[in-house]
Amino acid sequence: MFSLFILLLERVGLIIIVAYILMNVPYFKKMMSERTRLSTQIQLLIVFGLFAAVSNFTGVEIRNNEIISSQIFSTISDDAVIANTRVLTISVAGLIGGPIVGIGVGIISGITRYLIGGVDAYTYVISSSLIGLASGYFGYRAMKVNRYPSIVTGMILGAIMEVIQMICIIVFATYTDNAIHLVKFIAPPMILINSLGVSIFLSIIISTIQQEQRMRAVQTHDVLNLANQTLPYFRAGLNEASATQAAQVIKDLMKVSAVSITNKTDILAHVGAGSDHHVPRKKIITDLSKQVIHSGEIKEAHSKREIGCTHPGCPLEGAIVIPLYVNNEVTGTLKLYFTDGSKLTYVERRLAEGLANIFSSQIELGMIETQSKLLKDAEIKSLQAQVNPHFFFNAMNTISALIRVDSEKARELLLNLSNFFRSNLQGAKSTTISIKKEIQQVEAYLSLEQARFPDRFNIHFDIDKTLEDAEVPPFIIQILVENAIKHAFHNRKSGNDVFVNVKEVERAIEISVEDNGFGIPEEKREHIGRIEVVSSSGTGSALENLNKRLIGLYNNRSRLQFTTSDTGTRFFISIPLEKE
Repeated sequence: MFSLFILLLERVGLIIIVAYILMNVPYFKKMMSERTRLSTQIQLLIVFGLFAAVSNFTGVEIRNNEIISSQIFSTISDDAVIANTRVLTISVAGLIGGPIVGIGVGIISGITRYLIGGVDAYTYVISSSLIGLASGYFGYRAMKVNRYPSIVTGMILGAIMEVIQMICIIVFATYTDNAIHLVKFIAPPMILINSLGVSIFLSIIISTIQQEQRMRAVQTHDVLNLANQTLPYFRAGLNEASATQAAQVIKDLMKVSAVSITNKTDILAHVGAGSDHHVPRKKIITDLSKQVIHSGEIKEAHSKREIGCTHPGCPLEGAIVIPLYVNNEVTGTLKLYFTDGSKLTYVERRLAEGLANIFSSQIELGMIETQSKLLKDAEIKSLQAQVNPHFFFNAMNTISALIRVDSEKARELLLNLSNFFRSNLQGAKSTTISIKKEIQQVEAYLSLEQARFPDRFNIHFDIDKTLEDAEVPPFIIQILVENAIKHAFHNRKSGNDVFVNVKEVERAIEISVEDNGFGIPEEKREHIGRIEVVSSSGTGSALENLNKRLIGLYNNRSRLQFTTSDTGTRFFISIPLEKE
């Protein structure tokens, strides 16, 4: 009896090894998490059906309560029986996959056992089917609550299934006395082995799933912590300051050798190894990053050559480069570097993919917030004329003075003032208006300014008629014209010209406002459109807000540009063509 226990234990050991291997195969683990699907149950039936068949062929042959052979065999003599781990396989199949899998595997196992032969071989078809049904019932109950039977429950059920087998041997035996003697010989080791095997098999499954759940919980916590700490930086947009702080947080929490963040052309931040030559404000130097920006696909590198850094002393040997998207367009990259290429694994790649999606969303949310604020600034700017006492009083004083000498002109100016305020209110409610309406707004504003300063300046319009319905951000031309009138000519009384030009160039609207003034002082040129440039005639924020609105609306496809000299300044903008 003890010898039989040892021989069966060896076969259980093989099954347990196979179970451990299977639970470390991602595809099989995925199957185990989708047990209720019919396709999964069919696959489980096939896998455990093969197990059951192999269990029959690797049993222990017994004749007259003596062990005859423990080799692999396909048939046995008519007066022999087999002690094997078939019941273990059927029990596990039913407990894991439910009735369909349990009964299916039981039938496969019973038929296979019947074909091998021996004493009362038909008995095993009946017992195997009953065991499959019973284990499938308990498996079904566990599946309903999306759980597996506990290890203790598995041990008890494993023993019960083997008892069912022994009962069937006695009930369906041709010679009951012989069957009882056989059961007395094989029952104790087989019940013990089946009970032990089922509990071990379930413990492997349960421990593997729990370990994965714990690992996912840890990873989720790390990702949420990382996302939480980087949120304020990425929501500030992709710039050198925010990118550097975010990169430092990512490097510290992910334990990588270096982290780099770029926009489409420049390195915004590089923290860690290689920071001596991967320098912010420098053009992107690695071929890998250029490929990602061009293709929009994640790239991996496992050697210096694949990274493509031309610096001879670069210590970086592995990298993951992930594109960052805003409005479905690549706006930059997140790069994780390793000085040891072997540390770049599947786990790091999946984690980096998830983080890139989170960071892209954070950047996009930040841009939406910024755009909302800028739109509010535009609204404030458009309403500023109403609350600005200088503009309002100057306009009203001009109209009052004209009432006595030219009532018709005063009436015209009053209408223009009304139209100007109405256009401001309408423009504040939308992100774009037609060029035709924008020009009307500019003309209303100019009529009031020219009434105050007759013959002080001349405005020349050259507008492509086919573009009148094209959409542009509100106040865009007005701000540039107003900027020229206020700042370009200083105190020059005459000969002041402003040229407004709107034309189509390569499926884009090119807007330019040019003056023949004195140009922008050299110390202010690098700040125009980037930060506030305070002057005696304004806060200096109009051009900065205009440039930010353009970048926010068109995602770097449009921005404020200018050329200047001591003979004048030309501001120009290229906007993607959109018509009502």
